[in-house]
This record gives sequence, C-alpha cells and structure tokens, in this order.
Amino acid sequence: METTLREPAVAGTFYPDTASALERELHQLVRVSQERHQLLACIVPHAGYVYSGGVAGELYGHLDLPRRVIVLGPNHTGVGAKVAVAPHERWRTPLGEQPVDVELARLLVERFPDASFDENAHWREHSLEVQIPFLLARRPDVEFVPICLSHLGLDQSLDLGRILAQLIDELGEEVGLVASSDMSHYLEDGQARTLDRMAIDAALLRDPKSLYQTVHREGITMCGVVPATVVIKAANRLGAANAHLVAYATSGDVSGDRSAVVGYAGMCIHR
Repeated sequence: METTLREPAVAGTFYPDTASALERELHQLVRVSQERHQLLACIVPHAGYVYSGGVAGELYGHLDLPRRVIVLGPNHTGVGAKVAVAPHERWRTPLGEQPVDVELARLLVERFPDASFDENAHWREHSLEVQIPFLLARRPDVEFVPICLSHLGLDQSLDLGRILAQLIDELGEEVGLVASSDMSHYLEDGQARTLDRMAIDAALLRDPKSLYQTVHREGITMCGVVPATVVIKAANRLGAANAHLVAYATSGDVSGDRSAVVGYAGMCIHR
C-alpha cells in the first residue's frame, strides 16, 4: 500500500471547491430527519450536487453514521483493476484532508482474491469522491474505504458482498456500506421512472440477484448496479430486515427538460 494523498478530481464542477461554499451547500442539502436509521447499507446517487444533491442530502439526513464506512462505486473511466481499493492514506477535500481506513482496506485486499490496491482507477473517478462531503457533514471523524468496481459478474459481486460481511462481522464493530449509483441515463422522464421503479422494487426486496438480473434483463442503465448488488448481499448477511426508498427524482425535476433525464434514488437498508 502506497503512502499517498489523493487530490480531488471533480471539486469545482460536481460540487463547490471551497470550504465555505461547500459547507453552505451541504447545510442546504442535508436536512437531518427526526426519524433516522443507523447506516447499515444505502444506495445513493453521485451526479453533480445541483442535480442529485437533493436526493443524496435527504438520504444522508435520514442516517446516523458509524465511524467506519465502506464506499463502493462504479468505474466510469474503465481504467485500473476490477476491484480497485484506494491505496491512499488520505483524500484531500475542500473541507480538509480525510483519513482512509487503512486497516480495513488492507484486510479486504488480503481476503478477496480479485481486490488490489490501484490508484489509477481512482484518479479521475467521481462516484466515490462526491460522497465524502456528505459523509463528513454527518460525521466529521468518519474514516472510509473507497472501492471502485468494474462491471463484475453476478457470482463475483455476491462473493464480494459475502466477504465484506465476514470482515465486518469479525471486526465486531459497526461499519456502514454505501453503494454509489445513479439510475436510468438519458431516457424520456416517464420511461426512466418506469424502468427505475423495476430496479428500486428489486432493491427494496433486498434481493441482490433479482436486482442484478432485472437491470440486465430490462436494459436499465443503472451505472452502480454492481456496488448495489454487493452491499445488499453484505447487508443481508449482517442482519438487514427492512429497506425503504427515502427519495427519488430525475434531472428533469431540476432542469425542466424531461426529454433525456438521469434518475436518482436514495435507498436505506437497515435492521
């Protein structure tokens, strides 16, 4: 594992690049709910905050975070290892340098044969980076493990979920799981909502196989279906008993253009 500091790739484009502006935006987006769940697992969008920040903020306001969180996102660049664990000790954000959970990262690489430390997969990837300010808004002392996933097969996705659950169980400490995913991409608003509902229903049943197969069978362009499949499998093994949709929107709700939208869902999986 290298001793490195990851610089932000999308600060100033996906979210504000100064501490003051980012804090103001997070204050507007994250409204802490009176009815909250301890984060076991969740599925949360990762577009620019202007589009998906409302859904993400509502979800994070619905959650209490443990100190340790594993964040899994899709690999949009196609660069790097299939299961790429961030090799850094810290990630720089506009809110300061934040620690990576090095211990947990090493345990995962040792335990899962296809996992490796890979800086290249994380260099320009936004799906994980945009989650970090939200995590900090809810728990400033959070330590996280960023994992960037290529499009794994179903069996490999389920295996990764099983091993994550085993590691967390062995730690004897609460560890939250975040799957970073947008839903349908660039469809007419009504079509996107119909297809997204199929994927959401499968996720809310906490059935990782059904989610993975539904997305592929119906051609749903849910970019983070693999991270979502992984965390649902892990959450089930860690005692998940319920799931619910906290918020849903499309980019058309912000832009007013409903001819080609992206869907955003915030889902909570809990005991």
